[in-house]
Amino acid sequence: MASKRSNSSAMAAPKKNKKMKTKHTLSDLKTLGTELLSSRTHINNLPLLLSYISLSSPPSYLLEALLSLQSFLSPLLPSLSDANAAADVADSEVIYRRWLLAKFDELVESLMEIVVSSQCEDTLREVVSDTLMEFVKLGPGGKFNHSLYNKLIQAIVSIRVCSSVEVDFLLVSLSSSYFKYIDVSYFTFITVEKLCKTLESKNISGDKNVTEGDDSKTSLEGSIKKIHFILSHIPSLGNLTSVETWSSGFLLKDNDNQEECKRIDEKIAKNQSDDSTKNELSLSRISKKMKLKFTKAWMTFLRLPLPLEVYKEVLVNMHQTVIPFLSNPAMLCDFLTRSYDIGGVVSVMALSGLFILMTKYGLEYPNFYEKLYALLIPSIFMAKHRAKFFELLDACLKSPLLPAYLAAAFTKKLSRLSLQVPPSGALVIIALVHNLLRRHPSINCLVHQEISEETKLNDTSSEEPVRDADAAVVSEREEQGIDLFNDGEGDLKKSNAMRSSLWEIDTLRHHYCPPVSRFVLSLENDLTVRSKTTEVTVSDFSSGSYSTIFREEMRRRVKQVPLAFYKTTPTALFSESEFPGWTFNYDETKVA
Repeated sequence: MASKRSNSSAMAAPKKNKKMKTKHTLSDLKTLGTELLSSRTHINNLPLLLSYISLSSPPSYLLEALLSLQSFLSPLLPSLSDANAAADVADSEVIYRRWLLAKFDELVESLMEIVVSSQCEDTLREVVSDTLMEFVKLGPGGKFNHSLYNKLIQAIVSIRVCSSVEVDFLLVSLSSSYFKYIDVSYFTFITVEKLCKTLESKNISGDKNVTEGDDSKTSLEGSIKKIHFILSHIPSLGNLTSVETWSSGFLLKDNDNQEECKRIDEKIAKNQSDDSTKNELSLSRISKKMKLKFTKAWMTFLRLPLPLEVYKEVLVNMHQTVIPFLSNPAMLCDFLTRSYDIGGVVSVMALSGLFILMTKYGLEYPNFYEKLYALLIPSIFMAKHRAKFFELLDACLKSPLLPAYLAAAFTKKLSRLSLQVPPSGALVIIALVHNLLRRHPSINCLVHQEISEETKLNDTSSEEPVRDADAAVVSEREEQGIDLFNDGEGDLKKSNAMRSSLWEIDTLRHHYCPPVSRFVLSLENDLTVRSKTTEVTVSDFSSGSYSTIFREEMRRRVKQVPLAFYKTTPTALFSESEFPGWTFNYDETKVA
């Protein structure tokens, strides 16, 4: 056997690589590859070909050398890691396999450098990444090479000099070609979990070390964005209808789950003729494994300091892409409640996931309605995700078990906002108020409330006790016709909503926008008669804007068009008689 002589000469080969590299043509490389594949006596060609796996080599030379090396190593990879496993293998053969394994590791390192280099062209990068994935396919014993795959993903996530366009191309190429395989997705979750734990530990140590600069923070944010890209592009577990694997051995039994596997095998044995039963049992087993790894990957990812844009995207899609596939969705309780407490647009985005946990998984959140009440500000009617927010707001206020003071506070707050928001927001408010009045007959007194002893008695029983001095002030203000509702009060019991009326809704009857003035007339019906009324679908109005209102008005067929004639050209939009004490004339003398 010529392995010892070959190995000794091969060890000296790398020293000559730089000189030999410039002496070979593309035809010579093809000949070297053919010789390497034909006989072990030409094993010295392997390190020579390996020297061309570099960005300094012409692309055609690199690809030719890579093709020969891949063709030679691929059949040997499943047995290389088992060099010491067989006792009857000769020492010389063991040494030869170890040497081949070392050369394979060198090849992998060179390919890793190429695939993450900013100087590499996209076409070459795709070929190299595909080659690495072929090596992943041929791991020890022909199984999935998780160690190599972990290195590949870690190298991609850790890129710092590569532009975002190049990174996106590499990630898109991997996700579109390989994430559809169930074993690739499975080991991707495992790799992501490890990466997130590493980044979390680095972040904690970085907080203690003040010398860490903005460079480190930028690198951390970039890695988090790439991890989120990976997680968001793995196919949904809900679409798991068939098993397609990239490598063999993924469906073999796990050592830590032998009892379950034995039970499944017994079921399969009893239904040998039923292929659908076999497939169903196999899918059930794989689904449990995938859900466990999915949960671990996402929970470790959510512990990282997410950049704001990633944070928002996670919250927006969480109720569809994360919560349904977690092994225990209640684990998101801390993350969602913390997000909901932040306020602003983040709270709006967290509302969807939090609502699902409360309604489907029994989450208790004592201050939920107080936080929801605080989100009702004019800017929410111009937010990007306002449509989903209003639909959830309507769903949250749907329970007939809500106290009267709480329903009244939301109704009154929405009514007050109708005076400050655009016409599209006023339409949403009318729809919400319509549903609230219909669901909670106890607050229909707000439609036209007159102060009386009976009203005061009802208010006292439904809200917090009022001291005698405060009661005197309240009584005096009621007699003067002052609205007692305090929209800035955080405690809904003390907002005095039940002592007020919906005078703001009445002003909408004279709104300058015709759709608003027409729609508000629906509140004149007796909404307590549930058999003759129906709830308004909030989604029909939640995404409205000036353009939607304009398009709707343009579609309307008007039989009679109102005309206005003026003897003189008007100088103001409103006449002064309509607003005593106000003037709308334009004073040209004050213009500089």
